[in-house]
Amino acid sequence: MAGELLNAFRRNSLGGFVAMAILGIASVAAASEGVAQSAASRPDGFVYWPAPPVAPVLPQTEEQKEAARTHGRELPTAELLQPTLDPGLPSYQPGSERRISGTFTGGASDVLVALVNRWFKRFGELHSDVQMQLTPPPYAGSLGTKELIRQSVDFVFVSRELKPEDNEEFKQRFGYLPTSIPVAGGSYRHFGFLDAMGFFVHPDNPLSQLDFTQIDAMFSSTRHRGAPAIRSWGQLGLKGEWADKPIRMYAIQPWNGFEEFIRQRVLSPGNSRGEWRADLLYDKLVFPLAARVANDRYGIGYSGLAYIDSPVKMLPLAVAPGAAAVAPTYENVARATYPLSRLIYFNVNKAPGESVPLALDAFLRFVLSREGQQIVLDHAVFLPLRAGQAAQATALLDQ
Repeated sequence: MAGELLNAFRRNSLGGFVAMAILGIASVAAASEGVAQSAASRPDGFVYWPAPPVAPVLPQTEEQKEAARTHGRELPTAELLQPTLDPGLPSYQPGSERRISGTFTGGASDVLVALVNRWFKRFGELHSDVQMQLTPPPYAGSLGTKELIRQSVDFVFVSRELKPEDNEEFKQRFGYLPTSIPVAGGSYRHFGFLDAMGFFVHPDNPLSQLDFTQIDAMFSSTRHRGAPAIRSWGQLGLKGEWADKPIRMYAIQPWNGFEEFIRQRVLSPGNSRGEWRADLLYDKLVFPLAARVANDRYGIGYSGLAYIDSPVKMLPLAVAPGAAAVAPTYENVARATYPLSRLIYFNVNKAPGESVPLALDAFLRFVLSREGQQIVLDHAVFLPLRAGQAAQATALLDQ
């Protein structure tokens, strides 16, 4: 029976598997007879099971882009799995502030229009004297950031980190950087909706995990994490036929929101900005990366999880050498323990030591509360923040 299921699975998985290496789930082996191998039978101590690649996705057409700019991006089908709300999130108490009022206008990325309007609607029911709205289209985070610099909007919701040139332009104008406050998690693997990211290798590759220092040593020219350059699989501990084989690294050509996220999260520790190696095998867009590695036995690449449409082996990742590696499963992304989970940001012009207007302060505390994150959960596209993330975000209001 298990063999029949496995054969059927193979027939329906685009000719291969996305191999997910997960720490500490030995029960999976028992539950998946003939599919998973027990940790005891593997030298790396992991449990493996197959998962089919996602259906291939294509770039938006010009018509789709225009519709998204005008009305916001069409929402995807929700994940079957949905997280539970973190019980440690604080409850919002609307009576704790003095009466607040004001009219505020903001910008937003096209994927955030529906969620932001849900926040506005509920907050307006709690504070009827506060009016909040998004500017008329186009909806685009980059355009909204430009308007924040021009001071034609009060804030902008952006579904990624701000571009370096936007930060620099803002700093030249005001003498400090914009305040970027996380207000929700990204999605797990929704195409176009800030999916988590991952590194992957060919299914034959015996590598079991990576840490950020190793990635920096492979992909960057600056190597700010301090390790010497890594060029062969043997330098990552692989033996036998793999030891002297060169690593072929596939990447996304700058500038792109995906590569900027990896650059900031992995290549740029502290205040140092990392730079990519010039000889990486670049693609202009993220779409081909999984197929490139699936067809290159000695390749490694990265992309959003929504784009894993070819049989590759996803790698658990550790932030530092010796730290526990965490696999890119739905549960780990939803719990925010996976280190390449992503965030949605509220960006505002807040000078150091000063406060945002009282109504905006109240709105942000609402968004970061249990009630505000319940709206994220009900929206069923993005992932709500965990209590620790919300606490760190709230602390930015008090700086």
